[in-house]
Parts: sequence; structure tokens; C-alpha cells
Amino acid sequence: MAEGSYKQFCPVAMAAEILCSRWTLVVLRELVVGSTRFNDLRRGVPRMSPALLSKRLKDLETAGVIEKVAMADDPEISEYRLTKCGRDLKAVVEAVGIWGQRWVGTKLSVDHLDVGLLMWDMRRHLNPEPMPKRKSTIQITYTDLEPVRRKWWLVVEPGAEVDLCSVDPGFDVDLFISVDLRTMTEAWMGHRLTRAAVSDGLMTLIGSRELETKMPQWLGLSPFAKFPRAVA
Repeated sequence: MAEGSYKQFCPVAMAAEILCSRWTLVVLRELVVGSTRFNDLRRGVPRMSPALLSKRLKDLETAGVIEKVAMADDPEISEYRLTKCGRDLKAVVEAVGIWGQRWVGTKLSVDHLDVGLLMWDMRRHLNPEPMPKRKSTIQITYTDLEPVRRKWWLVVEPGAEVDLCSVDPGFDVDLFISVDLRTMTEAWMGHRLTRAAVSDGLMTLIGSRELETKMPQWLGLSPFAKFPRAVA
């Protein structure tokens, strides 16, 4: 919860005491999109310390926004699930995201670029429907990153969860993508079309023609990408 109290009876002030601590809204974003386990939540907030994440989850539990539930098949593992109170915050989180998409400038500072978060978001929003009805492996090489963070793989199989790998899974690659981190982030956020990135020489696609031509459909952009920008 926010440090101290506003000491106001206004519902906005009372809600702010719960929601406006650093990282709280971002943790709620992860819960709203479906993450329930601690490690999955951490992947969505990679720059947040585990200790602070634990504290924010405890705060939300105390406020009745989430409940901590032991899994039926393994009681030693817990999940964090939104309560009815928490589910009512979905519209709040979405409204904040829409406002940010429309009114926060598109210039992405180097400090805001995070390849791990980008790939995790791409993994959970990827749309397999336009892809071939077989296993497809996509290798993304970020040309501007250090070797240990440069290559990532998305493995998509019909009927299975999309697998994200930072170590070569050993499968034949169907599509090779070479791009810098800023360009891919801009494409995923809807600030730059993938075909424009290719034509401008910022992105190179080699491999399956089907995967290449349908990339705008299967890439699964940010859920806020569809909202038009109000500022440059």
C-alpha cells in the first residue's frame, strides 16, 4: 500500500492508498493478464526485486484484491488469484494502459527497453491461428545486444502453450528474424509496422514465406496497440 494515508474519505484517495505504491499497478497488470504463480509474475516484472514483489502481493492480499491458494495437485505450490474485488480492477488497469498508449510520448529511452519482458509479452500474446498447423520455431536475433541476451526462440505447436527459450532448443528454425531491440519493441507496441521495418532495412526475415507474410497476424501485438496515438 502507499506509504502513509491521505486521511481523506474520498474514494479516489482511499483507492490510491492501495493502488499507488511503486510497482503495484504493474503487478496488477500481470495478474489481470493471467499470471498466477510467483515465477511467472517475476518474468513480467524483471526489474522488481523478489522481496518487493512478495511485499506487494502481501499488501494486495491484505486489501482483499487477491487470495493466495495452494494448488490441489501440489499443496506446496501457491497461486495468486484475483478476488471479485481484484477482477473489478481489470477495467482500471486497461484504462490506464489505453491512456498511456494515447498520451505518453512514443520515444522509447534505452532505460525502458527490456528484451526479457518484450519476449515474455510476445510469448503470451502470440496468436498461433495464422501459423502452419505444425511445429514452428522462430529465432529472433537482437543485433544490438550482448551475446548472452542476443538470441531467443519461440516454439509454437498446435494445441500446446507457446514455449519461449533463451537457450537454443535444438529444433530446425523455420523463420530467422534479425532486428534491433528498439525496432522490435516499437513494432510490438504498434508504433511501427513490421513491413515498414523490413522495407527500411531495420528488420530482416529469412525462412518460411508463410510465416514471413503472416507475421503481422501471428506476432500478437500489445493489447493497447490498436488504440490511436494522441501525441507523437
